[in-house]
Amino acid sequence: MKLLSRISLAALGFAAVLGLSSCQQKKTLKLFTWTYYTPTSVVEAFEKEFDCKVIVTEYDSNETMFNKLVNGGAKSFDIVVPSQDYVSIMMKRGMFQPIIQAKFTNRSKINPKVLEKVTYDPEMVYAVPYYFGAAGIGVNKKKMPAGDYERTWNIFADQRFKGHASMMDDYREVIGDALKYKGYAVSTTNENEVTEAVDLIQNSWLPNIVKFDAEGFGKDFARGDLWLCHGYAEVMYGEVPESEWESTIDFFIPEQGGASYLDSLCILKDSKEAELATEFINFIHRPENYAQFLDFFNFPCFVNLEAEKYMTKKPLYPASAMDNCELKDDLGEKLDMYYSKWEKLRLQTN
Repeated sequence: MKLLSRISLAALGFAAVLGLSSCQQKKTLKLFTWTYYTPTSVVEAFEKEFDCKVIVTEYDSNETMFNKLVNGGAKSFDIVVPSQDYVSIMMKRGMFQPIIQAKFTNRSKINPKVLEKVTYDPEMVYAVPYYFGAAGIGVNKKKMPAGDYERTWNIFADQRFKGHASMMDDYREVIGDALKYKGYAVSTTNENEVTEAVDLIQNSWLPNIVKFDAEGFGKDFARGDLWLCHGYAEVMYGEVPESEWESTIDFFIPEQGGASYLDSLCILKDSKEAELATEFINFIHRPENYAQFLDFFNFPCFVNLEAEKYMTKKPLYPASAMDNCELKDDLGEKLDMYYSKWEKLRLQTN
């Protein structure tokens, strides 16, 4: 019996070693991305199809992501999802390796309108668009009848919203939208144009704005404290019961467009899994998979047009509303010009 036990234990031990060896040989893909930005169902389906493990680590800002990578974290991840200005910065610093184009068979699914806006990498050598989005304007229809106001950025000059209006605590967004309203580029480096936009904010919009807020405005809007908000649709709708969306929220992006962002999937230079990483990017852009991402947030279909036929939920606003939106480019040293003017402006709300 003792001999049989030894044999059995030895066999179990050998099996365990084989199992451990098998686990160790399974490839692991490390994804560094925004919070709640990749549907679990898509990740699990990829793991099953490619017999691998995906480890997802999340961040809440481009700054957090960038600082972690440049301070020794770059070797810890394979894929990162920066916004357009950081893609440009990171490309210049040589932080990415090329997408393996032979495995990126879904490149034809990317909307040409998006690539027209991507001046830093229009051929998707290093960055594959993931989501193109824009902030807009939300009006509480219970406080102000729909249609009884200007549907441009200059709605913030409407004194009927005084004390009940907020704009995002984001100087590229606010100044960018004022620039767009004035007919200028959202990333202009012409100081006279920037000054003109800031003067518009200070003299016409600021008297009606109760605060600059990029986080809590959704809850204030849902409570009825704010009647006019500048921000992302998913934040406003997310705080209002779905049964009240139609009666409460009028969300729109002005026809002239505004400042926008584009998050892209990029493979880090030190990744040892470039092939698997490209397979993941390609997998995300299978239309049926990409539709799951859009449905999770009720996002409009703008990046991967074929995904629309697989969507099961109505988007919060039409994709066409973003046609005239402009990406916020990396301004380099000119960023200080924007920031210094913003700081003077923001002090007036305290």
